[in-house]
Amino acid sequence: MLVEWDWWTVEFGDAHAGAVGGDEPGPADFDVGSGSDVPSTTHWSAYDGRAGRARVEALRAVCACGWRGAAEYPLDWATVGDRPLYEADVDLTGPLADWNAHLSLVRDKAAPLPEPPAALLVEITEQLTATTADAPLAALRAAGVLERIAARIGREAADALADDGVTAEAVATGLGTTHSRALVLFLTAQDG
Repeated sequence: MLVEWDWWTVEFGDAHAGAVGGDEPGPADFDVGSGSDVPSTTHWSAYDGRAGRARVEALRAVCACGWRGAAEYPLDWATVGDRPLYEADVDLTGPLADWNAHLSLVRDKAAPLPEPPAALLVEITEQLTATTADAPLAALRAAGVLERIAARIGREAADALADDGVTAEAVATGLGTTHSRALVLFLTAQDG
């Protein structure tokens, strides 16, 4: 199964973006010659033992929230051979499934969306996707209208939560995001 090269994202955005990790020791550096700028990465495929970099022996799911999957999925280096990892057909279904299980727990704690707005969001997404293909300027205008609606509704919701004495931690859990992101959303919406 081919999975996106970098981060997997869902309705929780960057707060719970998932990826493949491993037993990587730290950023892998790339020697590009002389100069003070040494590019580096923590992408799992860089740990292939080439150019003095470490070689990852097993993969696991990781999440931007700091969660790391417990299960390790050993890499079959005999199958990979001498190819760089990014060229090898590496099965990432195990880490992806573990990350999806992690997201299920996040979803279970998050505030459920009532069915009518949830269905409407799906329909808006489908309509705007189709509009983007046919009339990109109209789709961009609609996105601007949605941003303004979201900002207004966000302010009203943040004010109501503040009036009820709801903490940023409770907002973070309800939104399925980090405490700092919830605090930014909460305070920005109130100030707006």
